[in-house]
Amino acid sequence: MTIRIAEKRDFEPIKKLIKAHVKFEKASALSDSNINRLSNYIFNTDVVECLVVELNNEIVGYATFTKQFSTWDANYYIYLDCLFLNEQSRGKSIGTQIMDNIKAYAKSNNCPVIQWQTPDFNKKAIDFYEKLGAESKTKERFTWKI
Repeated sequence: MTIRIAEKRDFEPIKKLIKAHVKFEKASALSDSNINRLSNYIFNTDVVECLVVELNNEIVGYATFTKQFSTWDANYYIYLDCLFLNEQSRGKSIGTQIMDNIKAYAKSNNCPVIQWQTPDFNKKAIDFYEKLGAESKTKERFTWKI
């Protein structure tokens, strides 16, 4: 198994995983224009980082994250936007290894905090994050489309 920065050749399997992730979280389907924009951001900018998990020459998971700023902490942090493994790859400590990679990235970029969210119905993910030692904060997330 290898966890590495995504390459352009990985985008088709990443798209497949993203679609499965969207379905799992009961979210709205991605439009083709969003998919194309995402590809541009991942491969042509420094806006978002994307890790992939390659197992037996197959991409079985991905994580995307960005560096953001916290007013209250007066410091940067990493925001983990997505972490998803296909169902067959769960429960094998791969998620822990992905989080360790993101933690190393955060440390190397002077980001002392990593933040993320998961739906409240995703009990397996919540259990996983709690085993990592992460703390949960109850907040309502709002989306304002303009």
